[in-house]
Amino acid sequence: MLKNKIVWTVSVLTAAITLSACQPKGDGPKESPDTQTQAASEVQILVLQGETEKVPVRLVECDGNNCPEISIDRLRTNQFVLDGLIDQAIIKNLQETLELFEPEQTLPKDKDTQAASEVVEYKTAAQLLAEQIQPYIDNFVGLDKELKHLGVGHQISLSISPKILNSQGPLATVVLNTSNYLGGAHGSSSQTYFNFDLKQQKQVSLDQILVKDQKNKLNQLAHDEFKKWVIDSQLADNVEEYEEAWKFKLTDNYYLGKKGLILQYGEYEIGPYVVGLPRLTIPYEKLQGVIKPEMLEAVHPSVQVAVPQAAGEAK
Repeated sequence: MLKNKIVWTVSVLTAAITLSACQPKGDGPKESPDTQTQAASEVQILVLQGETEKVPVRLVECDGNNCPEISIDRLRTNQFVLDGLIDQAIIKNLQETLELFEPEQTLPKDKDTQAASEVVEYKTAAQLLAEQIQPYIDNFVGLDKELKHLGVGHQISLSISPKILNSQGPLATVVLNTSNYLGGAHGSSSQTYFNFDLKQQKQVSLDQILVKDQKNKLNQLAHDEFKKWVIDSQLADNVEEYEEAWKFKLTDNYYLGKKGLILQYGEYEIGPYVVGLPRLTIPYEKLQGVIKPEMLEAVHPSVQVAVPQAAGEAK
């Protein structure tokens, strides 16, 4: 009887050990679903994701081919702060483009219209932007009528559209492309770059990516590229003579390209209309000690960034 009891006890212990050995072994404590979701969100916010959407403007008192061409897009992304910056830039561009044609004051709504509008409280960002720019659109249509009355046969046009150029760090970049034709000898266009720190949720200026006290060095490098551009573009044989009419200046309109720091200029800034929108590219190899090391390493890892040695390590 004792022998059978011992055999039974040994069998139970053996089965328990076997079942324990079959259980999967974890490498450590498992993350909770909330922790995993939070980690995924942190990764997600470092990537700029979005698309353009049409701003629903209204062309009043015109029909079909009689209307001017107007196309305005805004950016809708996972970074609402950046979206707001681009929206404000669109409004500013319209103000500057139509500065001679101030928008008319909006008439007060009658009680019935006001009551009806208060029923719908929610409005999309595109609808809110449309309300802000509609007075400029109305005046733009009025300008078109005026030109037609004067016998100008050319159709005027206006286009504004943002585009994501770089969606990841260290800086996400959006370019705002604009073009317009207001009935003159030729149209006008521009490209404005917005460099956005996804971690800090703020726009980053050119000065903020530079090493302290290196603005003059950057100016010198940019001036050298300007001189080369003048000669290569066959704008003049003598750069000094060229600068008597089109003097070089450093722009703060920049973005970090694949091969170097790109400085984007507007029409008539450093050259005549025929050169369009000039841009100067300074290779990253020349920017050691000028652009902050952490920024330079992120955009161009192949560049060997010099790290100062400690006093005790110097030979």
